[in-house]
Amino acid sequence: MKGKFTTFVAAGLLLCTSIPALAADINIKITKRYLNLPVAQAQARGNMQFKIGGKQERYFKIRLATGEPDYWVFNDVTALKGKTITISYDGDGAGLSKIYQDDKIAGQDSMYHEKNRPQFHFTTRRGWINDPNGLIFYEGEYHLFYQHNPYEKEWENMTWGHAVSKDMIHWDELDDALRPDNLGTMFSGSTVIDYNNTAGFNKGNTPAMIATYTVDSEEKQVQCMAYSLDKGRTWTKYSKNPLIDSKAKWNSHDTRDPRVFWYAPGKHWVLVLNERDGHSIYNSTNLKDWEFKSHTTGFWECPDLFELPVDGDKSKTKWVMYGASNTYMIGSFDGQKFTPESGKHFFSTGTIYAAQTYTNIPEADGRRIQIGWSRVSHPGMPFNGMMLLPTELTLKTTKDGIRLFSQPVKETAQLFDKANQWADIKQNDANEKLKQYKDADRLRIKTTIKLSHATSAGLNLFGQHIIDYDMNANLVNGTFYSPEDMTSMEISADIYIDRTTIEVFIDGGVYSYSMSRKPDAKNTEGLHFWGNNIDIKNLEVYTVKSIWP
Repeated sequence: MKGKFTTFVAAGLLLCTSIPALAADINIKITKRYLNLPVAQAQARGNMQFKIGGKQERYFKIRLATGEPDYWVFNDVTALKGKTITISYDGDGAGLSKIYQDDKIAGQDSMYHEKNRPQFHFTTRRGWINDPNGLIFYEGEYHLFYQHNPYEKEWENMTWGHAVSKDMIHWDELDDALRPDNLGTMFSGSTVIDYNNTAGFNKGNTPAMIATYTVDSEEKQVQCMAYSLDKGRTWTKYSKNPLIDSKAKWNSHDTRDPRVFWYAPGKHWVLVLNERDGHSIYNSTNLKDWEFKSHTTGFWECPDLFELPVDGDKSKTKWVMYGASNTYMIGSFDGQKFTPESGKHFFSTGTIYAAQTYTNIPEADGRRIQIGWSRVSHPGMPFNGMMLLPTELTLKTTKDGIRLFSQPVKETAQLFDKANQWADIKQNDANEKLKQYKDADRLRIKTTIKLSHATSAGLNLFGQHIIDYDMNANLVNGTFYSPEDMTSMEISADIYIDRTTIEVFIDGGVYSYSMSRKPDAKNTEGLHFWGNNIDIKNLEVYTVKSIWP
């Protein structure tokens, strides 16, 4: 039986007052770390509640399997140990009896080694992921929060997932950070460390990590905040949320993805918010009360705004305004208004979307590091979506003006062992040498190709174009590309091949792109250079370590 839902606010949770106490409801006294739940993709979604003493503790949608599950998802219930929870479900309750608790996640023994699990890109243990959120470095840890559906491999139940790393390569996935509440579901946002206690949440010598994020509901999108005093492990949502409700101002539902940072010259916080047709700037001195200052049209979703030295010269800097589709403008910023000077440009295409850069990187390091979501599917897996390699962004002067460059961070070097290197060989010889790597599920290849009789050439993997350089039309894999040396016959590529994805960085990172790995099932040639009488000036092959235990 399905009840009609009405909602009201109590204790900061969404309460559903009219779900009847189904005969199939179950009570479980929590003694283990995880509750394992069966999922079947063909099953209709239903609404599930965890209640303690009649009070809702969690609420989410799930395709609860009634028969043999396609896969299992889990709920970390460590914080509920010793308590008895009532699990209610307004869908077909036949699957409730299959739920069980354990100190292991169902399928844990094969986790990270599944057939289509990327081996050196971050993926979540279970469920769906998209936009990276709240990227921040704090006390030796890189935090990666991300849009997450813990209960299915498709988009729903938007939650902030959470992982930490010492090197941005090897990740430890933690419990979810921000779950849906009475206002709605948790959309994208950012985090800062409030060293000066401007918001008043600090405790003794412990500064608060503060997340500013969008809450989405059918009615509107609003901006909210939460704080953590234990390095992001647990969070308290601000009692006076929302902070910004700008639907009426813009006559638009689309007001989301706050990007917050400290603007030292003005001694105030800056919030960049995507609103309707572009990015708005807000200012605050306490992270709670925000004042609108300006708006830059021409962007969609997931704003970023940061300052970088040009050609490594810290006395010469420019600001970069960035959007989810990887286009950017270069200009100046006075703390209240961004003034474009050139753009829009792009430096990366393909599966990348909604990339965000890290805050709070130590000044001695000084890098601007970015992670992007890769829109790649993983057939047959209990997870979906992934993150691309972390890259360092720099501004360099080119023949076309100042442009953004991107290359994998130096920490990635630990993954690669050089297996072979050759110089100045013909393509047939190169293809023979590459045959031994035909069946490798992961590789790194660095190469420089020199065209001669051909105006196009490239490198395939089982028929899929990894590089397709049309020198005559100035295209790389269908995207316009003009090399720095306009008369050059050469192109270089640094290629990262994982089980389900490929990333390519052209000519030192002036242009990069990513793609799903889609071999032609009828093609047996593996890695194969093509073109008319081309020279392979350099060819390096590296084996790749897995990041997983």
